Amino acid sequence: MDTITQPWALLHAISAFVFLYPLAMTHVWMVGALLYYFKWEHGQPETIALRHYPPLSILLPCHNEGDNVQDTIHWLLQQQYPCFEIIAINDGSTDNTAHYLNQLAQQHPQLRVVHLATNQGKAMALRMGALLSSHEFLVCIDGDALLDVHACSWLMSHFESAHVGAVTGNPRIRNRSTLLGKIQVGEFSSIVGMIKRAQRIYGTVFSVSGVVAAFRKSALAQVDFWSTDMITEDVDVTWKLQRASWEVRFESHAKCWILMPETLAGLWKQRLRWAQGGAEVFLRNLDVFTHWSQRHMWPVLVELGVSLLWVYSTATLAVVALWLLITGQTQQLAQGGAFFSSHNSFFILVQASLAQFALGLLLDSRYEKNLGKIYLRIIWYPFVYWILIAFATLVGFPKALFKKKGQRAVWISPDRGFKS
Repeated sequence: MDTITQPWALLHAISAFVFLYPLAMTHVWMVGALLYYFKWEHGQPETIALRHYPPLSILLPCHNEGDNVQDTIHWLLQQQYPCFEIIAINDGSTDNTAHYLNQLAQQHPQLRVVHLATNQGKAMALRMGALLSSHEFLVCIDGDALLDVHACSWLMSHFESAHVGAVTGNPRIRNRSTLLGKIQVGEFSSIVGMIKRAQRIYGTVFSVSGVVAAFRKSALAQVDFWSTDMITEDVDVTWKLQRASWEVRFESHAKCWILMPETLAGLWKQRLRWAQGGAEVFLRNLDVFTHWSQRHMWPVLVELGVSLLWVYSTATLAVVALWLLITGQTQQLAQGGAFFSSHNSFFILVQASLAQFALGLLLDSRYEKNLGKIYLRIIWYPFVYWILIAFATLVGFPKALFKKKGQRAVWISPDRGFKS
């Protein structure tokens, strides 16, 4: 091959990767989710009866949750579980969170409140709650979440296995008054829920959901609990547990209703945080390849690395295509390969995504009525979220790469949208 055609051959290879990688992963997730459904969901009742109900501690880290914490605790008190305590950790709130927590603690003996003088971050709040808890099993939720009354029983059903260190629940979106809110309802069914189902089948879960997860305290102690310098402490602790050979599972029946951003600015901040957090975990765990005993983590680390490569490859192709269009090099643009020359590539990806969305909504329809109505909104996901997530990754990876080592990750109150 002569030197003139080599650059276009490289672009052709990159464009093929940009097209084939998401197409392949869509089918991987769909197959895994279907296997999960037939193995663990099909025919299951809405409630579960355990042979044994170990006492548990529900940890509720709070920072400026005055608008939500009363509803959250009232829902926790309705748990259909025989023995539990609630430990609310007020992490340096500057609003009326402390007032409401103290008031509720006087009314409900099951509730204990811990006040931290300054903002120490969610990881430190969870550490404090775990150390002060009375029981071996912990259920952790966010201060604005509403935990389904049967969630604790479903989460605890997995700890009958001594190898299980953590179980992640099934977050559901509370607020859906805008198009962004409705799209996220579909996203959590068709993307988040489907991927977690598949990962459970394939053996390694990328992350527990920080908004709803259960832990074995002795497993957390073995890995030194949550890391205070990681911006996504939920992802980090998941990897720490699995690297220590603890099993992490997903439980689709353990529902928890959460608030999500419904503005582009709020969504950008959230996705940038997620992107940076994923990159931090990737960089911190690169040494997993040097440990044969941790080979079960290799596929998920490779997938994370390839997804990062895909974003940068896509950005590279977009820049090259824009430059060729501006300079009028249309023939060279066509030589770029499948990504440039085929008008069908993007639409094939969109069609595959629509099939994934339909399957995800169908699987989750047993947990939430009228999900089918969301389908007409989620078709906008590829156009809005792919671009947003790609930009978040482009910005988040350098932020993770150049982050000061050991820097404490503290609370930054998110945009929680509009309650409906």
